[in-house]
Amino acid sequence: MKKIMLLWIGLALALMACGHDEQPESKQPDTDSPTEETAESNENNSNQDSKDINQSEEPAPEEEEIGPQLVLASEDPDNIHILVNKTHFLPDDYVPADLVVPNVPFPFEEFAEKKQLRLEAATALEALFQASKKAGLDLVAASGYRSYERQAVIYQNNVEKNGKKHADKFSAQPGSSEHQTGLAMDVTSAEMAFALEQTFEQTDEGAWLADNAYKYGFVIRYPEGKEAITGYSYEPWHIRYVGKELAKELYTRSLTLEEYYDLQQK
Repeated sequence: MKKIMLLWIGLALALMACGHDEQPESKQPDTDSPTEETAESNENNSNQDSKDINQSEEPAPEEEEIGPQLVLASEDPDNIHILVNKTHFLPDDYVPADLVVPNVPFPFEEFAEKKQLRLEAATALEALFQASKKAGLDLVAASGYRSYERQAVIYQNNVEKNGKKHADKFSAQPGSSEHQTGLAMDVTSAEMAFALEQTFEQTDEGAWLADNAYKYGFVIRYPEGKEAITGYSYEPWHIRYVGKELAKELYTRSLTLEEYYDLQQK
């Protein structure tokens, strides 16, 4: 009997050992890898972020800076920044109050109204002539201020001599001439026999004037290639005083007064 009990105990122990050796089927842990749906969602979000960055509002371009403001001749005739041309006329009775004769060479000795300029322009012209002389040049002033009445005579003579179409290319109607402002001077040289012709640009004096007039507040008022804008043929001899700041602006940007005025209206 005792032997039988020992056999049962031994059998029971063997069965228990077999149960401990059997391991449960392992389960793979979850990973952090996204599903296809999650991956697609993340990709869309990434694309949207990139799109938002690309489509972000770009800073508006800075407005073009404009220097001194031009005024129309009829609004403020005494302003050195006035625009006088074929559509903007000076008052018929306008006469500058500060006309003087600049201390520069003229081709004649006697007094004439055309020797005059407004004081500020005359002082600037003297500085310009002094600089040209230091450069070994011989500029000569030919014609400055003209009254309304004088311009009327000049214009009519040109019409009678060459016809209105030709006259309008070189001569201003009374009231539309820059010479009436007292801010314009026609400049020539002895080499030109004091004539006012386009070949002046080919002289040393003409070339120097074109490159340096702005430093003293003057501009070549009717430049070559801008005839359709100014309404006048190229006049390398006609300089207009506008002050150093505006003169530099016009020179460096190759603008006429008309173009500059249009820019400030935008």
